[in-house]
Amino acid sequence: MNTVTPKTIPEYLDQLRYELRSADPALLQDALYDAEEYLRSELAENPGIPEAEMLARIATSYGAPEEVAAIYRDTEVQVSQALRTPRPPPRGSTLGRFFGVAIDPRAWAGLFYMLLSLATGIVYFTTVVTGLSVSAGFAILIIGIPVVILFIGIVRMLSLVEGRIVEVMLGERMPRRPLYVGRGQPLLTRIGAMFTDPRTWSTMLYMVLMLPLGIAYFTVAVTAMSVSLGLIVGTIGAVLEYIGLDWFTSSIDGQVFLPPVWQLPLLMAAGVLGLFLTLHLARGVGKVHGLLAKHLLVKTAQH
Repeated sequence: MNTVTPKTIPEYLDQLRYELRSADPALLQDALYDAEEYLRSELAENPGIPEAEMLARIATSYGAPEEVAAIYRDTEVQVSQALRTPRPPPRGSTLGRFFGVAIDPRAWAGLFYMLLSLATGIVYFTTVVTGLSVSAGFAILIIGIPVVILFIGIVRMLSLVEGRIVEVMLGERMPRRPLYVGRGQPLLTRIGAMFTDPRTWSTMLYMVLMLPLGIAYFTVAVTAMSVSLGLIVGTIGAVLEYIGLDWFTSSIDGQVFLPPVWQLPLLMAAGVLGLFLTLHLARGVGKVHGLLAKHLLVKTAQH
């Protein structure tokens, strides 16, 4: 692609998109939004100057598309290094890597995300189902158009919120700006673009999927942690009971039931092992879910 001086804002954005074609889709979305926001504000402040002339002036201050792309790449590297969660010290042995998950922030963040996903899943699912139902109900009325626009706007806002949650907790780069919407186009064209944009429907699909995923994540996390901690605490209580402290008892009709002494080390080992396996599972779920969110919430934004 031969770089030529853009004559219109869409041409400038197309060149910027091309220069960032190999960059992270989330970075591309942020760059396109910032560029359009700046270009249109400059154009609005100078209504008497032709668009082509204004773009030529802006190229000397804001930068040509290739220069802006280079700045974004450099800034992304610096920001990523500054925001990157410190990695735990490398472990040489298999046991070290297995038990080292306890000091991995991503494992604990993934576990918290699994617990949080039930609440967010309910919110997202309810929003999409209610929005689609209300939009379909008003489709035959003139008020249906603003209702649909409002619904899609809410969905995109929630998509941005979910992106921030995913990036902070799961470490997957997500957009920090909304998806640019071609504000220079006629209203009907922009409305039509929202319906033909695959990202609109993939975002709704993600939000619908978040309910069953949230239920599964929450159930697995709570069950695994409860069983593991129950085994650990129960074993400690049984040991105290054996030595006569009466700190923890399990009784029926006044009779105390305790596991045999020889089983206590096995139960404790099972509880500790389950706790570490849960953290490994949470870290794995975080990685996989981050990729799912990236694919459904961001990837199609570059097309």
